[in-house]
Amino acid sequence: MENYYRELVCFLNAKLGNRQVAEDVVHDAYVRVLERSSDTPIEQPRAFLYRTALNLVIDDHRRNALRQVESLEVLDTEERYFTPSPHTSLDHGQRLAMLQRALAELPRLCRESFLLRKIDGLSHPEIAEHLGISRALVEKHIVNAMKHCRVRIKQWDAH
Repeated sequence: MENYYRELVCFLNAKLGNRQVAEDVVHDAYVRVLERSSDTPIEQPRAFLYRTALNLVIDDHRRNALRQVESLEVLDTEERYFTPSPHTSLDHGQRLAMLQRALAELPRLCRESFLLRKIDGLSHPEIAEHLGISRALVEKHIVNAMKHCRVRIKQWDAH
């Protein structure tokens, strides 16, 4: 499925007019596809990935449209519903520890590409320049890092 990465980014960039947003949506789409709970193989991976990405764009658009209509008062009261309980915080802490363990298992350039993208928010060309590697390699590293973390966390969750 990695073969469709650049193609999908270009497609969404043309639709959205923002490469950074397009890359974020494609990352999220890959994560969604990798996190699928179904064991049924995907018949048409390219179509499935495009549909997932377009659904994310539509969901985000709806959310933003709704947000613009809501009053500030509603947003203030909403905050208490999203304050994590101590139990949830512990779970987030455990998840973060698992993620750090999984990332530590990755080769340096793979881990750094992922962190520079997800934590520092650098674009693929910026990461490529920073690490002295090609953009294609940056894209491959990020997808591989996401895949690795997903698999490892799934394994650790099972135990």
